[in-house]
Amino acid sequence: AELEDPSEIDVLYWVGCAGSYDERNQRVSKSFSGLMKQAGVKFAILGREETCTGDPARRLGNEYLYATVAAQNVETLNRYKPRRIVTQCPHCFHNLKNEYPDFGGNYTVLHEAEFIDELIQAGRLKPRGKIDERITYHDPCYMARHNRKWDSARSALGAIPGAEIAEVEQSKNRTFCCGAGGGCFWKEEHEGTRINQKRFDQLQEAKPKCVAVGCPFCMTMLEDAVKSRSLEETMRVRDLAELVAESTGVTTK
Repeated sequence: AELEDPSEIDVLYWVGCAGSYDERNQRVSKSFSGLMKQAGVKFAILGREETCTGDPARRLGNEYLYATVAAQNVETLNRYKPRRIVTQCPHCFHNLKNEYPDFGGNYTVLHEAEFIDELIQAGRLKPRGKIDERITYHDPCYMARHNRKWDSARSALGAIPGAEIAEVEQSKNRTFCCGAGGGCFWKEEHEGTRINQKRFDQLQEAKPKCVAVGCPFCMTMLEDAVKSRSLEETMRVRDLAELVAESTGVTTK
């Protein structure tokens, strides 16, 4: 439902650009919203009133454009005054939580990992279906390095029966970029190894069957790395919301 009366909802789901427009990440949005429905969460989206948070503009140095977009979003959000905002994108999370206060927007913001874990701990989501796989979680920079949050994702994945969580050395606050951060998603590397391939090689050291991600940019970069190594048949990249949805039986058709 699009937002009409914020007092009737538990959370405002900030879908983000990738969750809205990118075909692969639309599937993550469906999984995440399916989980919230299954848990009985009353949520709404801004729909046409949601625009990009402006993160790429700021990271690439266009501060004027960022300020314009941020001010517009803050005006919209302050009109609705949502109690809590939940986002599937760490870049949206970081902006809404840490950078929008400069523009008069002070919100309680959760990343999907935190919210999913909260719902599991409260018994509102029950991952019962087994996923007998060795899973490595790739920490998004904007959650782990910038916001020092990495426990919820592991807790949520660890609640899946059969899942074995394998860590790599470069994880948590020492995580390694997927290659998309800081606006690099829109740039091409011309020297050395592509960052997404270097990161994928690090993750492969844990010998996972599945790489779990918590960011739409990481999803694109790591799926591309898997394809560039022709490993699609043996390695899957899934958002943690998709894995929990798979275990709880959420259908996203």
